[in-house]
Amino acid sequence: MPHSTGVSPAPNPTSPSHQGKSVFFSFNISPGGNWGRRIIKWFVMKFKYVLGLRFETKGLQKLEVDHPCVIISNHQSILDMMGLMEALPERCVQIAKRELLFLGPVGLVIYLGGIFFINRQQSRTARTVMADVGERMVKDNLKVWIYPEGTRNDNGDLLPFKKGAFYLAIQAQVPIIPVIYSSFSSFYKPKTKLFSSGTIKVEVLDAIPTSGLTVADVPKLMDTCHQAMRTTFLRLSGMPQENGATAGPCSQPAQ
Repeated sequence: MPHSTGVSPAPNPTSPSHQGKSVFFSFNISPGGNWGRRIIKWFVMKFKYVLGLRFETKGLQKLEVDHPCVIISNHQSILDMMGLMEALPERCVQIAKRELLFLGPVGLVIYLGGIFFINRQQSRTARTVMADVGERMVKDNLKVWIYPEGTRNDNGDLLPFKKGAFYLAIQAQVPIIPVIYSSFSSFYKPKTKLFSSGTIKVEVLDAIPTSGLTVADVPKLMDTCHQAMRTTFLRLSGMPQENGATAGPCSQPAQ
């Protein structure tokens, strides 16, 4: 029987015993192959065909590992959910801010997906919260998917990364696997919410090990991941690199 990813929702955060603490909870939905995931995939497939979107994927086999890991990806819009469902491996859960629960149908869909929710407004640090997640990840042999930019970003580049995913990977001594989506700008205009048909490229990079690293290595690890993901994002999106060249399909992904 597969392990459940869920625990009962956390007690009321306004109670005296929980004031000043970050609320961290998930729901009773098992990772990978569960009914919640199937419901999400059904919604995603419907939207994908309605919007005329297609996906080109590369390196998905790199996610099919039989050990815990942290998966990180860039975050452009709610359309990321479609790209995620193209790549989502077995026994994988996501981390999301609690506010997403209140986004109507979107909140319901992600509720069904076995998400770890974090209340970022409370005083416990992300580092402490990630330690809780890391313990659960190793215990239940889970993959944890995180958006290290911390917020949606449609400016045509990557934002600086938050530290949480990297603390998590180092504290748990598990590898980081970057996943990159190409820019949505050619078919989606966020200001007007207008869509046209288009192709989203999804590429999985090689795992970046953390064995032997300490929290002192977090900045260097963040920089390594950011550079690899940004280079790949620009290449997949056909955008100019910093050297002025346009990265085409023959360019090699960053190692």
